[in-house]
Amino acid sequence: MNGPNTSGAVAGALPPNAPPALAEKHAALQAHLRSIPRVLVAFSGGADSAFLVRVAHFTIGERARAAIGISPSLQQESRDLARELVRSWGVALLEVHPREMEDPGYVANGPDRCYYCKHALYGLLATIAAAAEEGEQVLDGTNRDDLSDDRPGRVAAAEHGVRSPLAELGWTKREIREASRLLGIPTWDRPASPCLSSRIPHGTSVTVSALRRIEEAEGRIRRHGFADVRVRHLAGTARVEVPAAEVDRLRSLWTRIEPELRECGYDEVVLDPAGYRRGGAR
Repeated sequence: MNGPNTSGAVAGALPPNAPPALAEKHAALQAHLRSIPRVLVAFSGGADSAFLVRVAHFTIGERARAAIGISPSLQQESRDLARELVRSWGVALLEVHPREMEDPGYVANGPDRCYYCKHALYGLLATIAAAAEEGEQVLDGTNRDDLSDDRPGRVAAAEHGVRSPLAELGWTKREIREASRLLGIPTWDRPASPCLSSRIPHGTSVTVSALRRIEEAEGRIRRHGFADVRVRHLAGTARVEVPAAEVDRLRSLWTRIEPELRECGYDEVVLDPAGYRRGGAR
């Protein structure tokens, strides 16, 4: 996950060779952030929220801080990355515990599961922000592309007054990755990694033990060089998905990987020949 760290990145501006349209959007984002007294960015360690945290800190300094929700559904790898990034950037980080596992609506794992997760997180962040000096605006990393998806979490964001400046200013995922690369933000090419609960089919209860099993299984596969992987948790069966271009390589290593996943507690382990697809656990 390496990209150019230009002299422009040191000052927080895109380098001179950046596409004009991208530079214009970046300037608009900085102007928007300057108009807010203080911001608290919901940070997961992913590409979108990392970009927003970095640009906010570049732009308004200590008036920007980040918050990460510590939850069984957030991979330890993502937590560690988030901590390392903000430490290297000098950004203040709050670690909060939304306790979504205590909400029966979340545990039931219906199609609206994300609402309950974000309701718990954003409700907590909104309370923290309201008590801060001058008050803070909670921001998230939702981008324009996300608006075309069915995302119940957006309802929770609206209920708690969370703003999404990347979406509001028309930033696409591709633009966020390109601007991140130009700014030397190491998450510019990090694969999307939805919460671990998304690996469990709707209607099957979310449990801490299931989430730990999924995380362990995916971690073992990553150690074989697969950066983007999903282990779909289907009762006693693990269905493994990687990008279609990597299915053949996964198949060639299957005799080594399959026993490792059985050690995680799965009775059956299957390779999905179709490769990764969004919503595969539904």
